[in-house]
Amino acid sequence: MGIVNTTPDSFSDGGRHLALADALAHARRLIVEGADILDLGAESTRPGADPVPAEVEIARLAPLIEAIRAESDIPISVDTMKPQVARAAAAAGASMWNDVTALRHAPDSLTTAAELGCEVVLMHMLGEPRTMQAEPHYDDVVAEVAAFLAVRAEAAMAAGVARERIWLDPGIGFGKHMIRHNLPLLAGLDRITALGFPVLLGVSRKSFIGALDGGAKTDARLGGSIAGALAGAAAGVAAVRVHDVRDTAQALTVWSAIAQAR
Repeated sequence: MGIVNTTPDSFSDGGRHLALADALAHARRLIVEGADILDLGAESTRPGADPVPAEVEIARLAPLIEAIRAESDIPISVDTMKPQVARAAAAAGASMWNDVTALRHAPDSLTTAAELGCEVVLMHMLGEPRTMQAEPHYDDVVAEVAAFLAVRAEAAMAAGVARERIWLDPGIGFGKHMIRHNLPLLAGLDRITALGFPVLLGVSRKSFIGALDGGAKTDARLGGSIAGALAGAAAGVAAVRVHDVRDTAQALTVWSAIAQAR
């Protein structure tokens, strides 16, 4: 899953693809590099990020989705917590709703997902982006994240979302301490995949990599990002959400070939 952020303030590439032409060019580049899915976002969910009005999200996303869809049938995911944005994105041609709140943001989130009939990604996050890194606490981070995701999957199915359309995301970096929580969660990914749903893993360029590597900046975290992707693949995740599609795809190809040879 290749990332296209049409935002001025995303943690890694904010502002680079805010203009429609720049975002479309980036999407084309990711497709050529081997992306199987594009994940489009118009509201930053980095720690401390301020919310964006739904009208602004739609204005950033809908033209881009339509432009991509006019020249490619690649599956498009929309990274939003707002049902009205998900509706507009689906009308423009998106087929997946990637929600960092696991369909908890609005009273009609669950019913909207069921009505749209799209695939949905349910992610674990403590609090909301502005507050999620304020002293997060867990007694057993893997068990608690797995339990949360199981409950949200049940809620989605009870609302009418088909089981085969549900994905789970452990939410690396969302309401987790860089080392104390993210590393055990990555080490315990098999307990998330054991829930029986496809798992989406996002570790690309995240802060825990810098914490482990002497404060490496976001554009110097490719090696750690690939290491996280390979750890996810070994645990059975279905997809990895990444900024660096070409390098990650190559790493996964080689890793898979070695695994098959074994």
